[in-house]
Amino acid sequence: MTDEVVHVSAPARLHLGFLDPGAHWGRRFGGIGLALEEPETRLAIARSDSLRVTGPEAKRIEAHLCVMRDRLALAGTYRIDCQSAIPAHTGLGSGTQLALALACGLRKLEGLPLDIEGDAAALGRGKRSGLGASFLTRGGLAVDGGKGEEDSPPPVVARFDFPEDWRVILAFERDAAGIHGEAEIEAFATLPRFSREAAGEISALTLMQVLPGVAEADINLFGQGVARIQALVGSHFAPAQGGVFASSRVAQCMECLADLGAHGIGQSSWGPTGFAFAPDETSAKTLVARAAERGATQGLDLQIVRGRNGGAAIERREAEPVPVRRSRTG
Repeated sequence: MTDEVVHVSAPARLHLGFLDPGAHWGRRFGGIGLALEEPETRLAIARSDSLRVTGPEAKRIEAHLCVMRDRLALAGTYRIDCQSAIPAHTGLGSGTQLALALACGLRKLEGLPLDIEGDAAALGRGKRSGLGASFLTRGGLAVDGGKGEEDSPPPVVARFDFPEDWRVILAFERDAAGIHGEAEIEAFATLPRFSREAAGEISALTLMQVLPGVAEADINLFGQGVARIQALVGSHFAPAQGGVFASSRVAQCMECLADLGAHGIGQSSWGPTGFAFAPDETSAKTLVARAAERGATQGLDLQIVRGRNGGAAIERREAEPVPVRRSRTG
């Protein structure tokens, strides 16, 4: 009899900007996000006689597993293979996707119903944004309504499919990391309050440019809104991260791409990952090639990806049987 293995693939996400970090209208943060086809976190989870975790992020997986075993009162042990992981501390939601991929896979293996919001809270995820958790259920471009007075996850208040032809150009600086951990907490504590005027403008841009642009597949309108939101948010966080972009190399690359005709340049969350949008695959490849010709991609890795309109893939399979080697006697 073969053992069961659950395979989970969870999408990275772009964070396109906060709506109102200053809580001028009673709810704090709020944000716009987009699920991506790549990179993704992929786990294979099976029962085992002893704990074995392989692949990247093994220590974090073990910590999440400990929380989930206690939460679900599970007595068994598991074999977990992390086949790929979203790069950590690059602004692509790696921590939330890793934690919830493990939680969803474990529940699937044990025949338990999914509880993404509850597991996110138990694992310490989604404290400022409900986007990462929502993308486990369904992808697309989404807006969350921020944190209210009650200690509940920010609700997703709008969601659209991302146009199939559009492409996202990602720019990664090698071996670089954005602000995270205690430095992130300190940054939020020490920065001045986000202005009411900027929050109002971002909210209007989201409602009147970003969302209609996606709904009507108008990349010019969408890009104008995203670029302006990024300028407002980036200016606010610049004192903490050293500029509108956390990486000067990424900043130069994004400026070059914008000059070449890319749409909606920006930085995802604390970065250092930068992004830009193109109307199709051919346009995206041309933009990347021309930026390279201008020397704007040195020290960076650029990747062209699609938006992801579906959520995480969670699949139960039969494990591959181990071949039995028979001894040969002469």
